[in-house]
Amino acid sequence: MLMPHPAVLRGLLAEYEAAAVDEPVDATGRPGPRTRDLAYTLCVSTGTRDVRRALEAARRHLADAPVTPPAPVAGGAHAGVAD
Repeated sequence: MLMPHPAVLRGLLAEYEAAAVDEPVDATGRPGPRTRDLAYTLCVSTGTRDVRRALEAARRHLADAPVTPPAPVAGGAHAGVAD
């Protein structure tokens, strides 16, 4: 299975954890939209369907990963994307 670069995964994990603490729940008691979006992205990134499992998988992957920034993408963020 493909995994995102550790720096990207580390950023997603940090964003999710911050949103889960800072973002208020919605009227039904569910996490806010940013937290839900990040949970979904973590699940897709780790090949899981449950945010708890995604968090475990991300932390396991990061425990073995070196701390290095991702390499820049040739052509910038929109390389190969037609407008």
